[in-house]
Amino acid sequence: MPAWESAVQREVIVRRTAADAADAAAAAFMAIVRDALRHQNVCHIALSGGTTPYLLYKDLASAAAISDLPWGGIEVFFADERDVPHDDIESNYNMALRTLLNNVPVQPTRVHPMRCDAPDLQAAAAEYEQTLRKIVPAGPDGVPVLDLILLGMGADGHTASLFPGTEALNESVKLVLAYHVPVLGRSRLTFTYPLINAARNVVFLVTGEDKAPAVAALLGNDPDARKNIPSACVAPKNGKLTLILDQAAAKMTSIEPVQ
Repeated sequence: MPAWESAVQREVIVRRTAADAADAAAAAFMAIVRDALRHQNVCHIALSGGTTPYLLYKDLASAAAISDLPWGGIEVFFADERDVPHDDIESNYNMALRTLLNNVPVQPTRVHPMRCDAPDLQAAAAEYEQTLRKIVPAGPDGVPVLDLILLGMGADGHTASLFPGTEALNESVKLVLAYHVPVLGRSRLTFTYPLINAARNVVFLVTGEDKAPAVAALLGNDPDARKNIPSACVAPKNGKLTLILDQAAAKMTSIEPVQ
């Protein structure tokens, strides 16, 4: 699998607070979208779920009222999803809808949630992959190239729903995978590394002191420490990788926060 250091371009940004980190991620999001839409008619992005992007999505929704970001040109996908209906409070789609998508002028037909409450999750994963292939232009290797994938990282180093020690880490053919996650005792749908590493931009937003050991392993000089960190295998082949941290998440590194 590819290593963190092998990303074509890599940037690490540290801000003092989680709110400051969210502001930096919002600025990166808007810059990437604007740049993409200067060169093409549609910008294809994938959102993440969990609790970390909540402040980011709130920032983007607030900025929508005063910015000229062309939301109508954005096509929205999701990097992973929990096995719950769309109206469930645990749904990544539900969280993004409440905090961001219902509050910006994105076209509803350009928002593509994963069908995680489907009776056959394997079929739902295959269906989502086909949706991506139909809508998102492919690179030379035939893999769709998203303009931006937003990701978080758990305290165990997982990203999207790529958890340590699971079968998903070794998937090299399927772009979207449905599988049972033993540590959770439930199933997830997730992007796999081939799809993530084809993106033009991958932006991690990682906040909180509980993430500090995983961040230290990710950014440290010990390759053995990175072996159990799924996030370390995110390395866009022809794109840029940006890691945005708050001071708490970066506390075990030597990187100082910048205002």
